Amino acid sequence: MTGPTAAGPGPGAGSGGAANRRLGVLISGRGSNLQAIIEAIAAGRLAAEIAVVISNRPDAPGLERARRAGIETVVLEHTAHGSREAYDRELAAALRRYEVALVCLAGFMRLLGPAFVAAFRDRILNVHPSLLPAFPGLRGQEQAWRHGVKVAGATVHIVTAELDAGPIVRQAAVPVHEDDTPETLSARILSEEHRIYPEAIGVVLDGGWRVEGRRFVRAGGLRGAAGR
Repeated sequence: MTGPTAAGPGPGAGSGGAANRRLGVLISGRGSNLQAIIEAIAAGRLAAEIAVVISNRPDAPGLERARRAGIETVVLEHTAHGSREAYDRELAAALRRYEVALVCLAGFMRLLGPAFVAAFRDRILNVHPSLLPAFPGLRGQEQAWRHGVKVAGATVHIVTAELDAGPIVRQAAVPVHEDDTPETLSARILSEEHRIYPEAIGVVLDGGWRVEGRRFVRAGGLRGAAGR
């Protein structure tokens, strides 16, 4: 599997020679990582545009965050579809209408099927609250705390058909304190998610990378970026 490079097709190449840096952000809840992306763009730390925010829940608080920022929103309720495949087809069609270069999952509590992942191959990012491949799935922070690890963290990875197993773009380590609870650890991990997610989006949009097996490799390597 080979990802796009700066000179090849994918997020780094748009029509007419101009780079397409349009994002489609998928949410189900409060949208705190969505807010981090909005703020990174506003501050000039991330050169991108959020073309649309899509939620599978009409009551998701993150929809209001998007509206306050002047971003278009779409609600696609999964309960209104007869199957996961039917929902994924409509979701993919909506993202294509907005001509997004990259799909960013920000607390989207739906498993995406193989057909959807294939339709946006190497163009879906997710942020997960653990140092993958450790503690995939739900409540990664609590899993880490219950296992008594001394270092937890956050990971941004490319989404594949296998849960939380795609190539890793960015990671950040978070020390686990003796007096931590799952809640205090989760809060510190979330802060790192907010930092590294916009960074990872920028890296992917900039191109000049490839996927080798399960490794995300940037041209010329990436020196001195531990924990970033």
